[in-house]
Amino acid sequence: MTRPVESWASSDATRASMRSNKGRDTKPELALRRAVHALGLRYRISRRPLKAVRRTADLVFTRAKVAVFMDGCFWHGCPQHHTVAATNATFWAEKVRRTKERDAETDRLLEEEGWLVIRVWEHQDPMQAAVLVADAVITRRGRFGH
Repeated sequence: MTRPVESWASSDATRASMRSNKGRDTKPELALRRAVHALGLRYRISRRPLKAVRRTADLVFTRAKVAVFMDGCFWHGCPQHHTVAATNATFWAEKVRRTKERDAETDRLLEEEGWLVIRVWEHQDPMQAAVLVADAVITRRGRFGH
C-alpha cells in the first residue's frame, strides 16, 4: 500500500484555491484573444511553437513565427503587481524564481529558432496588447512573404 503524498499547501483552503487556478482560458487570456481576433488576426491557441520544447504559448502565429504568452502577475513575478506570499513565503519565492528562469530560457530557445516572443502581463489593457501583437505579426508576415 502506498502512503498518501503530503501536500505542500499550507491549508485546505490554499489547496482548493490552487486547484481552481486554470492553466488556459483565463479571463485575461480570453480578453486578449477576443481583441486580437477583432483586429482580424487568426491564431492557434495553447500550442508548442517548437515541437521538441515542452513549452506552450497562449497564442501562436505559425507562419509569422510569433509566440504570445499571457503571464500572470503572481506566477511570473510582475515587477508592478507581484505580491509576496504570506504563508510558505520561501516556497513561493523559489517557485516564482524558477518560473522567471524558465520564461527566460523559453524566450531564448524560441528566439534562437527565429521566433518573436511577446509577453503580455495579465494587467495590461487587452486592446493595447492586441495592437502590439498585430503590428508584430503583420510586420513579420511581410518579411516572410505571407
